[in-house]
Amino acid sequence: MNIPLLFVFSTTPDIDLLIPVLQHRGPTHSLLIISLLFLPTFLVYGKRITPYFLATILHPIGDYFIGGTVQLLWPATIHWYGIGINAISLTAILTEWTFFLTSLTFMLKAKDLRILFHHHPTNLLLAIPLFTVLLPSLFSFPLSVPVALIIPHIILLVFFVLPILIDIEHTTHIRHRLTRKTI
Repeated sequence: MNIPLLFVFSTTPDIDLLIPVLQHRGPTHSLLIISLLFLPTFLVYGKRITPYFLATILHPIGDYFIGGTVQLLWPATIHWYGIGINAISLTAILTEWTFFLTSLTFMLKAKDLRILFHHHPTNLLLAIPLFTVLLPSLFSFPLSVPVALIIPHIILLVFFVLPILIDIEHTTHIRHRLTRKTI
């Protein structure tokens, strides 16, 4: 599995934040649309694409529980679904911490963090989830993140920024070495 790609796929439903004509958590969060878009990749890659598909559909499902309402079945229906847990409620905060700690535990057990913090060409793709995390915060200042969730948000930002910096440093080092050889 490619960890940077998992992060990218898990945030792709939020592409609607960058498209002014789309309402947030609308069609890009539809389980039908996501499944339809993944169909060709399943035909080409088979079950190897399953982790990326799951990472993508877990986003709107998570929003269904603690993000308000979501157009889960668009275009079959334009109805908005959600169980109505306020994003700043204790239930939402505990749920986010549970998901965060669970995913962190899996990443540590699988040694995915060690892989993530090494040079890899796909690390630069982490700029995509980085911007989906940062953009809403930049446009809705002061931050709308509950204080109790600042720590996991900062850790996720480190997970996105550090591999990018590692790749930039690696590329700079290689260029510097190549420059010295040609001189």
